[in-house]
Amino acid sequence: MFEAAQIVNFCRFLRDHGFDAGVSETLDSLRAAPLVPGDSVKFALRAELCSCQAEWNRFDDLFEEFWTGNAGRKQQPRPQPRHQERSTWALIGPNGASPSRAEEETKPISGASLSERLRKADFSDVPQSDQEQLERLAERLMKRVSFRLSRRLQISETGARVDLRRTIRRSIARGGDPIELRYKGKKPQQARLIILLDVSGSMSLYSFFLLRFAHALQKNFKHAGTFVFSTNLVDITSVLRHEHSPAAMRMLSQKAIGWTGGTRIGASLREFNQHHARRTLTSDTLFMILSDGWDTGEPEVLAAELAAIKRRVKKLVWLNPLLALDDYQPLTRGMAAALPYVDVFAPAHSLDSLLDLEKHLTRRVLGKQDVR
Repeated sequence: MFEAAQIVNFCRFLRDHGFDAGVSETLDSLRAAPLVPGDSVKFALRAELCSCQAEWNRFDDLFEEFWTGNAGRKQQPRPQPRHQERSTWALIGPNGASPSRAEEETKPISGASLSERLRKADFSDVPQSDQEQLERLAERLMKRVSFRLSRRLQISETGARVDLRRTIRRSIARGGDPIELRYKGKKPQQARLIILLDVSGSMSLYSFFLLRFAHALQKNFKHAGTFVFSTNLVDITSVLRHEHSPAAMRMLSQKAIGWTGGTRIGASLREFNQHHARRTLTSDTLFMILSDGWDTGEPEVLAAELAAIKRRVKKLVWLNPLLALDDYQPLTRGMAAALPYVDVFAPAHSLDSLLDLEKHLTRRVLGKQDVR
C-alpha cells in the first residue's frame, strides 16, 4: 500500500499545505515506513513529518485526504533529469544507510551544501550574505526540535507507573524508539521550562539566534517562562507568546532590556529567586541558562543562587557558546562557581549544537550530570 513514490508524493502534498516536509524529513519517512506494520505507517509518518502542535492536529485530515481521496492520484512524481533516473529507495542507500558523499553530490538539491555548512557554522562567523538563509533554516529546525523535545520531556504524576506493554506497542510506530511512555494510573504531565538568556555585550553575536530558540521552545511548552538579563533581569514571557518569531523579535527590540551591557549573572539570579522562583519553579521544572559565564559579580553570589534554584527544580541546564572552542576551559570565576550545580553543560554556538539539546536532555534527564 505504501510505496516509496507515494510517500515522496505525500511529503510534497504536506509541503504544499505548509508543512516543513523537506528532503531530510522525506528520507526519514522512507527509512521509517518499511520498519513498521502497514496499519502503523500513518503514525510513523506523523512522528517524522509534524514539527509543531498545529501540524500534528492537521495531519489526520490531510492523511485521509491524500490516501483515500483524489489528492493521492493527482500527485505524480516530478520529472527528473535523465542522469537522475533511479529508484527512490536508492536515495537512502542499501539497508537504509545514508547516501555516500558521491551520491550526495549528484542529488539535485539546490543549496544543500550551504544549508549543511550553515548548520555547523558558529553564529559569530556567518557572513552577512548568508544571514537570511541562516534565519530561514533556523526557524524551521528550531521549530521541529522544540516540538519533539516538548513531547519527549514528560514526567508522570506521583503514583503513576510505566505500562511497559503499552509503551512497547506504541514505540512500534516510531521504529522502536520509545518517544512516549505509557502509564498505569494518572496521565503523565509535560515538564515545566524556565529559560534565562544572557543578552550582555559578550553574548551579542549569539543572543539573536538564542532568542529565536527560546521563542520556539516556549511555544511548545504549556508551562514555560523566559527571562533575559545583563545587569538586571527582565521577564519577556508575554512577548514570546506571539505566534510569529519576527514580530516577537521586533517587540523585544523596543523593550528596555539593557542590550550589550555588562553581566551580573549572580545578581540576576538573585532577582529571579526573590520575585519569580516561588511562582515558576516546581520539582518538575527544567531550568535552562544560556550564557558564556562571564560575570562581573562575586562568584559566591552566583553559587548561592544556583544552589537555591537547584533545590527546587528537576534539572539545571547551562548552554555556553564558548564551549565549542577547542581550547576552552570553564575557568572564569563565575563559570567555575556554577558548574557544581549544573546537570547538563553543553555548547550553544550553532544550529547543530542547539539541535543536540534534544539528545542531551532525553539521554540525561533522568541520569547523571552531562558536562562536555
